[in-house]
Amino acid sequence: MTQTEYINQAEEHLLHVYNRFPVVFDYGKGVHLYDTDGKEYLDFASGIGVMAFGYGNPEYELALQKQIQKLTHTSNLYYHPPLAEAGEKLCKVSKMDKVFFTNSGAEAIEGAIKVAKKYAYLRDGFAGHEVIAMDHSFHGRTVGALSVTGTNHYREPFYPLMDGVKFATFNDLDSVKQQVTDKTCAILCETLQGEGGIYPATQEFLEGLRSLCDEKDILLIFDEIQCGMGRCGAMFTWQLYGVKPDIMTTAKALGGGVPVGAFLVTDNVAKASLVPGDHGTTYGGNPLVCAAVAKSIDLMESMKLPEHVQELTPYFEEKLQRLTQDYEFVLGYRGMGFMQGLLIDEHIPVGQILTKALDEGLIVLSAGGNVLRMLPPLIMDEAGFDEMEVRLRRVLDVIE
Repeated sequence: MTQTEYINQAEEHLLHVYNRFPVVFDYGKGVHLYDTDGKEYLDFASGIGVMAFGYGNPEYELALQKQIQKLTHTSNLYYHPPLAEAGEKLCKVSKMDKVFFTNSGAEAIEGAIKVAKKYAYLRDGFAGHEVIAMDHSFHGRTVGALSVTGTNHYREPFYPLMDGVKFATFNDLDSVKQQVTDKTCAILCETLQGEGGIYPATQEFLEGLRSLCDEKDILLIFDEIQCGMGRCGAMFTWQLYGVKPDIMTTAKALGGGVPVGAFLVTDNVAKASLVPGDHGTTYGGNPLVCAAVAKSIDLMESMKLPEHVQELTPYFEEKLQRLTQDYEFVLGYRGMGFMQGLLIDEHIPVGQILTKALDEGLIVLSAGGNVLRMLPPLIMDEAGFDEMEVRLRRVLDVIE
């Protein structure tokens, strides 16, 4: 079949909730993807931050093949070896104490909210507690996750959402303090905002949130779904700041490509929140995804990918700085590690750049309206960054 035939077949049967680009990917190798016509694309999106190891890692693929031949599902009524292994390894690298495996990042957010509400319910003896989230944040598209997503165009069509959510300004501690009441049970933020425009948290802000939460017995929740798992130069971005949350969510690169997320809590929170019957999932933490999680953590450590990101970030940022200097409509860049954004003049539609980049065999993303977002696989090397610059320059040269 031709690409057009594949696209027509999909559009005939799939609910149209994505404006997909007109390309049909067939396979990947290393940091490149290939469409059904055999055209090569340099991947600077990694499946929206999922494919940390690129494509075709033999150790990862072998681990999944072995597990498929043994067992893929049991339900959470029983134990299985990959669950125990993945749980131990994730708690170790995250420096958290207890984990619940979910099917996605949005489900991890849902679970984190439930933990905070149950904690406050047991503490205070009544329900109706509130969560403070951040403007321009993004936490997912389920009703609960939308309720704490601070971007109105995602939320508006689905009102009424969950009650008891207030929004503060990211990196503005005073704005958070103004929202705190006796009903506040949690403060939720991304350590590095992704969809909102690639905004890293400041050291002062995160330290201030931690102090505020300690003072008021409020739970601090960090969303590490996109920025975690090595992407910013540590296993989780909060570790670079030295500010530990009470609850943390993760997904994306957690399973190296299979659909899996998790929320993790400290011992203190675990002992005073959810109990059997409060939460559950049929597929979450099944043998297949847990085998993927365990192997992904092994590869992160054996390949020293967080260290690799730290080492290559200056080279990556040098490329972005040169593009900023050479094109008037490129206004700057911001981000951390391998999660970076080029700021584009608002008069230039970022979608135009994405389309032309695809024509040039370069896959990039957008964020926050006017940001060209780059999330390369964590195995990207200097040659890959050189290749990105060459292809992106061919795009920017023809932008009007």
